[in-house]
Formats: sequence, C-alpha cells, structure tokens
Amino acid sequence: MDTDKPSLRRQALELVGADSHRVGTRLAQSGGVSRQVANGYLQALVRDGLVDAEGTTRARVYRLKTLAEASRRYPRDGLQEDLVWRELVSPVVARFAQNVRDIWHYAATEMINNAIDHSGAADVLVEVRKNELTTEVLVADEGEGIFVKIQRALDLHDPREAILELAKGKLTTAPEQHTGEGIFFTSRALDFFEIESHHLRFSHAPRADNAIAEQAADTPGTRVCMRLANDSPRVMREVFDAYTDPEEYTFDKTVVPLRLAQYEGEKLVSRSQAKRVAHRFERFKRVELDFAGVSDIGQAFADELFRVFVAAHPTIRITPINTEPAVAQMIRRAVAAGAAKAGNGNHA
Repeated sequence: MDTDKPSLRRQALELVGADSHRVGTRLAQSGGVSRQVANGYLQALVRDGLVDAEGTTRARVYRLKTLAEASRRYPRDGLQEDLVWRELVSPVVARFAQNVRDIWHYAATEMINNAIDHSGAADVLVEVRKNELTTEVLVADEGEGIFVKIQRALDLHDPREAILELAKGKLTTAPEQHTGEGIFFTSRALDFFEIESHHLRFSHAPRADNAIAEQAADTPGTRVCMRLANDSPRVMREVFDAYTDPEEYTFDKTVVPLRLAQYEGEKLVSRSQAKRVAHRFERFKRVELDFAGVSDIGQAFADELFRVFVAAHPTIRITPINTEPAVAQMIRRAVAAGAAKAGNGNHA
C-alpha cells in the first residue's frame, strides 16, 4: 500500500495525540508500512521538535510537544476580555487561518466575559497551549460555580437541571447584559468544550450535537476547557447560520440532548420530566429533540411533549431525531392521539 509522506506524517501526529503508547505498531497497521518505516516517521517528528519521546523499544512513549503556551491570573475587578485576548490568546493563534482565529476570538472572549460578569470571584485564570495539531484554552475562576448559580436563579430542584438548560441556549442570569447565546454557540464552534463546576461536568462535541453530563471531582468555582484543531475548516458564520432564521437573523433553533434529562440512568417516563425538558421552548421557533442515548420513553412523557405541548404552542416546530424504534413508536402514538383529538374538535 502506497501512502504519501504528508499523509503518513499526519497519521503519526494524530495517533500520538490519541494515545501515546504503541504508536509505531499502530502507525504501521494504519499506514500499511513496515514497523521500521513507521519508526522512521516518528523519529523525524522528534527531530523536528513536534513530538517528545520517552523510554526505549516497545515501551517507548510519544507525546505531542507543546509549541507555545501562555498563562496568567487576572484580578477580575475591572478586567476586560478584549485585553486578555490581545495580550494572551491572540499571539498564540496569530498564524492560523482567519476562520480559526475568528472562532478563538469569539470563544475565548465569550468565556472570559462570563467569568468577569457572573463568577463573583477575585481572580480569573486564563491559559492557552498549542501543539502541532490542536490548541486548548482554559478559563477558570473560584466563584460560586455556574451550575449552582443557574440552579438558584431559575429555582431548579437539582443543579444537574442547569446543564440541560445550558444545552438549550438563550439562558442567562443577567438578561440586561447578556443574550445567553455565548455558551451555546461556543460549544458548537469548537471540537471539544467542557465545563466543570463542583461535582458536575458538562462536555460537548459538535458531531451530532453530542452532549454529556456526568459526575466529576470537586472543582471549586467554574473551569471551562476548549479545544480546536489548528487547521479546522469550521467557519463561525456557518455555526450561527445553522441555528438562525435566515430572514430575521434571529437565534430561533435549538437542539436538546434528551440524555441530559436522564439523571443517574432513570428513564424518561413522567409528565414532570417532559415539562422540565420543554421549559423555555417558547423562546424558539424550531426545537430538535435529540434522543441519542435514550432507549425508551414513557407514554406520559411522549404525550406531554408531542401532544399537549404541541397543541398549546402550534407555532413551535418540535422534531425528534436519533430515535430508537421503541422511542419512535411512542412518539407516533402521541402524535396520532393529538391529530385524532384535533380532528374531532374540528368535526365538532
């Protein structure tokens, strides 16, 4: 199998980034070359200063080398996010293509501004780190914590409900200052987005709007970690357009990951669960309910969302996606019941 040199070199970097062990063997297998040739590529990456290596022979471990990094803890009072961008983040990403710089400009300034306006902390820590493939930016504070603050502001029963509300978008605890769009669009512009606060972690990757909530170690305040490929083809304007009314230029669409409503593996069966899911849907015209990771739902849950809510909000389009057969069948029953009731009402 013939593999061009740039392609094999890129494969080697990606394999190192994914797992530091047995890289030579894995590169030989994926690239269709001998182990000797694969090791030659890895040694070239070490010589070029892109990869660090430790150990010998089969125990040799490879890691992507940090090519640039910057870190500073700023007093929050009076801090301006554009100052942090120009001083700390922009110099590290300055040589990237314009679309990548635009994403980092938006993401970094939005998350720094959130820490300034919402955390109440004394300081804001910002770190940026770049290797040959990706760049990461960390924004952290030791304030109240984002999930607890949202829980208190919205009078939610559980801080985990705050993660579901964040995933919907258009959520802010300071409506006079913010639109509530920053986290929603930042999480969809990056390759990886994660918030840790106290014992909860919310992570999002743009593929199929994959969002996950899970228990974590206790993290004081709020810690936001972001990552993007240095050669990402993603364009910030296209991210906006995917959730925006093309005629009114308004943020009118959301995608709600239903797996975030399943706390500790519980099934989605009740009307109260459905009402929590539908909370603030009236702020959107289009809502996609993503059932990825949901194997089954109850009749009452489906009826509340797809008959009761739809009947009460006829201008909002609710679309289920990624449904398992059992979920799709329950949704069809609810929709059919709604159509039958509407038909009987019209006939009467």
